[in-house]
Amino acid sequence: MRYQPIWSRRKFVTSVAVAGAGTAIMMNPLAAWAFDELDPRVAAIVAGTISIDTHNHIDVPLLTAEVPGPDIDLAGEMKKSGLSAICMTFALDYQKLQNPGEAFERFKNGLTSMDQQLTRNGMKRALNFADLREAHKKGQPTVVQSIEGGHFLEGHLDRVGYAYGRGLRHLGLLHDSDASVPLGDVYTNTAQWGGLTKFGADVIRECNRLGILVDLAHANLETVTAALKVATQPVIISHTGLDTQLGQNPNMARMMRPRLISKEQAKIVADAGGLIGVWTHLADTPLEYSQNVRALVDVIGIDHVGIGTDTKLTPSYGSHDGFGPKPSGPGPQGGPPAGQPGQRPEGNPDDRQGPPPDKGHDGPGPGGPNHGRPGERTNLAWQDQKAGFYYAVVDAMLKTGFTADEIGKVGGGNFCRVFDAATAGH
Repeated sequence: MRYQPIWSRRKFVTSVAVAGAGTAIMMNPLAAWAFDELDPRVAAIVAGTISIDTHNHIDVPLLTAEVPGPDIDLAGEMKKSGLSAICMTFALDYQKLQNPGEAFERFKNGLTSMDQQLTRNGMKRALNFADLREAHKKGQPTVVQSIEGGHFLEGHLDRVGYAYGRGLRHLGLLHDSDASVPLGDVYTNTAQWGGLTKFGADVIRECNRLGILVDLAHANLETVTAALKVATQPVIISHTGLDTQLGQNPNMARMMRPRLISKEQAKIVADAGGLIGVWTHLADTPLEYSQNVRALVDVIGIDHVGIGTDTKLTPSYGSHDGFGPKPSGPGPQGGPPAGQPGQRPEGNPDDRQGPPPDKGHDGPGPGGPNHGRPGERTNLAWQDQKAGFYYAVVDAMLKTGFTADEIGKVGGGNFCRVFDAATAGH
């Protein structure tokens, strides 16, 4: 049975500025720099959309001695991108978790780092849809706090409540490695838990009870299917792509294939009222990205597709003690081979785009000082990208036949619907 939303359509249809592009630039002066070479409608759509990246990594230190880390210009990068909000995420298993309590300690340090970085940037977390709407109305960038992987739980269900109290509203059940008390089978690992575990099911129920959006990225088909039988609210798969859209690089296609979603699995999530975010990997240009979005829309409909880049708005952070993502693969800084922007060939390509061993931040690289390489940073998702991320995406979607209303839905309106369903009344 298809999921029946309890909210009115009018509440969530993303509004598009009815004034001309000049008015849009007055509403958002930062539109001007990105406006010169783009479709005149772009600035109006960007100004009128509550636009959200459902999976954006913000690197912060996870070791107590290094909290909160160097200043990051999160607000500036968000305004440059045109995004209203991001699901601000971090992961705990870049380095092997060996000792009891270690994952929880990293989790608390990461949240404390993000608390201070948000304060430095004059920003707050959005705890529900009303917060997202109010921030957009005021022209203030905001974030939804996310974690990728339930490693910090370590079998303690009460820690879901602790995380909620710290502002977590988006929980990715799984990441690359199994938690010490597994929650389900990861799609890139050999299946051994029969899909969703009992603890994983309990965590989903607790998230639904408290008001935390559940993210099934990194879950195999059996885990997703079982999770949908447990969940009482829509779920998302925040960052993936349709397995028919393999890009132009056979090596990347082969490596990324296990991380892509089939048409059948996509339909299962959509039929349960959920959302699937399309990442920027396997797309060398904004137009290719828009075509990947279109391919998924054609399968599950315009109301169930979003943007989930799996990129970083701010520079990479590498711990002085060696903690953090490690570079690997043939490209610079563990990045793609020359001529393959926007793609990462590491063994675990999403999230494994860390800094060089002797640097804590992006080196000069193809993107210039402190910009990283193409494909790593959100505002440098593609080679020679001149406009901020969402400006480039809106322009490409217009060129590939999307209407302003459809762009508003994919850009953030659909996420607002599922986020409101998960958090309303809490």
